[in-house]
Amino acid sequence: MILYEYPFNERIRTYLRLEYLLRRLGELIPRSHPLDHHFALTTIFEIMDVAARADLKADVLKDIEKQKHVLDGYRGNPAISEAALDGVVAQLDRCFGTLSSQVGKTGHLLTENEWLMGIRSRAGIPGGTCGFDLPSYYAWQHRPATERQAALQEWAGTLAPLADSIYLLLKLLRDSGMPQKVAAERGQFQQNLPQGRSFQLLRLRIDPALGLVPEISGNRLMVSVRLMRQTPQWHLQACSEDAVFELTLCA
Repeated sequence: MILYEYPFNERIRTYLRLEYLLRRLGELIPRSHPLDHHFALTTIFEIMDVAARADLKADVLKDIEKQKHVLDGYRGNPAISEAALDGVVAQLDRCFGTLSSQVGKTGHLLTENEWLMGIRSRAGIPGGTCGFDLPSYYAWQHRPATERQAALQEWAGTLAPLADSIYLLLKLLRDSGMPQKVAAERGQFQQNLPQGRSFQLLRLRIDPALGLVPEISGNRLMVSVRLMRQTPQWHLQACSEDAVFELTLCA
């Protein structure tokens, strides 16, 4: 099954972008080829760009506090394990503590590294990190893989407080939804959202054997899914057949 996710607000959209970049970084650092480490470094710069939003840290801390308040409401419920509840609250407390104690924006410490910032200023230019433009960076790429990995892990470590918080908040959000099977008649699906509930994320799983791509749109009142079929030339055209997929709304 292919999983598609659709955020209902800008905050969750930012969290998903950061998660995507952080997971990519986690895939690239353990590799040994200099090209992988080049893209690991440019990924760190992308994370810094996304995390540079002034209110991001405040939003994450606010969401952690909100999740703690929600979980405290489950105390005394016989259907909820107190030990499991305590474990999640402890994770939230740990994330809150490490993130709130970090001075400045995420990646702030890296901006004080002139060598890294020199690479960052060239990375946005097509071909701007060639050996004749940045000879010291070209030399670094010829250092042993273990040395490059150690440097990347050190630089990525400055992103860890934000990464841990984003991972945990998105996990709790995804766990809040209940999957349901739905049918799209002639490739179209619409569902009114219940009033009084504020959904933040839509998750859609569809069988890749169907050869369909969902185009998702939504607001606080309704969600809409239009299924498209990909042509051999990779164009999309509207599907006119009935199809089934799994839909999860997360609040």
